[in-house]
Amino acid sequence: MTSQNQNDISARIASHLKALRKSRGLSLDKTAQLTGVSKAMLGQIERGESSPTIATLWKIATGLSASFSSFITPTEGVVADEQNSVDNKFSNDPNMDVKTLFAFDELTQFEVFALVLRNKHEQHSTAHQVGVTERIHVTKGCLSVLQNGQWEKYEEGEQCLLHADQAHGYRDEVGETHFIAVIHYPNGASASKSVD
Repeated sequence: MTSQNQNDISARIASHLKALRKSRGLSLDKTAQLTGVSKAMLGQIERGESSPTIATLWKIATGLSASFSSFITPTEGVVADEQNSVDNKFSNDPNMDVKTLFAFDELTQFEVFALVLRNKHEQHSTAHQVGVTERIHVTKGCLSVLQNGQWEKYEEGEQCLLHADQAHGYRDEVGETHFIAVIHYPNGASASKSVD
């Protein structure tokens, strides 16, 4: 990943976090309470001094009742083709790539990502907003999904429904695994609309 790509994603996250926080009249202290991310870390992210991990960004999105894609996608709306999709590589998560295929859509309450896990990486996530689900389809490799405290394997071509409003996780079982995640926010995520 080029440093320019990392600068771009860090700048998008910083800008959206600051704008979202200010639009709600939230102090850094209150934002820290809502998200479980320290005031110091939030300040560093807003100033572009630190780039959050994927897990930290999910905590921020969840605490602010916002979609994940609203922080990492430059423009809203449906992505028309592969050329215009957004491929995000997080410097703190070298074994996981996240590509936004369809940014959050206010009408459908869905967003869609293509993800890659490498080197038998295990990614854990805290619970998302109440009612949030992830529909997962494995396109290559073998993915284990942690749900209800149990790991279950899914091979290439298999799917699962993950109730993401509880702690959950993903694990690459073969060295490189690709999967699609369709995330649904049934209770609305209107706050995830761009405020930049």
